[in-house]
Amino acid sequence: MLGKTAGGLFWMFRYLERSENTARLLEAGFRMALTRSQSSSDEWKSVLLTAGVLPEYEKSHESYDAASVIDFLLRDKDNPSAVMPMMDNARSNARLVRTALTREVWEATNDCWMTLKTRLARPVRERDLPSVLGTIRQQSALVRGALHGTMLRNDIYDFSRIGTFLERADNTARILDVKYYVLLPSVSHVGTSLDNVQWETILRSVSAQRSYRWLNGADINPRGIAEFLMLDNHMPRSLAFCYSQLASNLSFLADDYGERKPSQEMAEAMKMRLKTVSIEAIFSDGLHEFITDFITANNRLGAQIEQDYRFYG
Repeated sequence: MLGKTAGGLFWMFRYLERSENTARLLEAGFRMALTRSQSSSDEWKSVLLTAGVLPEYEKSHESYDAASVIDFLLRDKDNPSAVMPMMDNARSNARLVRTALTREVWEATNDCWMTLKTRLARPVRERDLPSVLGTIRQQSALVRGALHGTMLRNDIYDFSRIGTFLERADNTARILDVKYYVLLPSVSHVGTSLDNVQWETILRSVSAQRSYRWLNGADINPRGIAEFLMLDNHMPRSLAFCYSQLASNLSFLADDYGERKPSQEMAEAMKMRLKTVSIEAIFSDGLHEFITDFITANNRLGAQIEQDYRFYG
């Protein structure tokens, strides 16, 4: 496959995943702001920090009110990480690789773009936010469903899934990191009903609340949730699951092309680390330090994949 086509598929699905992740972050911030009306600006600021766009936001905004943050993360053309610009990029990449996609995947992507362009044509009011965010998640799911249901399991599929899971791992790690160092107002709240509400909201933001309760009942605690979102190999947004899938898809590429690449070694090394490390060891050495190292390694893997498969060569 041409490197340009591989890169188009990789980034198409990274942008799709990132737009959905932004919607999930907004939903988490919205729910948390409702539980802390007196300091809701802190929650909205934390959403910007998690999304990695706080410096860009502060260039043109002085406060962290709901309306401004929502519009910045959904519609602002000057924010390349906003949902609508990302969907524009996803569609542009889909057009670039149109001949590599089935009709169903292309139509689902185009329908997603048109639907969101209509829903986001005007600023979104707070009361309409849950509905709009639901539409974003639903449209993203339709594209993934078309991919799963109609695409051959070949290198086209592998590059699409690699982009998805690389982006998803980054998002889950950032959510966990910000929760520990930004969202909690003070140590005095640890273990209180407020703390539990916030942790439940984090689970909701990665669609993990029900699955966590299936495994752990009503015992919601920071250590258990961190372990679930980092090390549980059955949870589709956990770090361990994402790297299991990354290693698998990179292995399929190696088989198809008859050559192992450095990116495969890197993915397998992280997969093994997540498989063998305990949550006790992570907390002992520092959760923030572990996540920071993970995000750095995840970024290096993305850059290595681009180099290995000559996306821009």
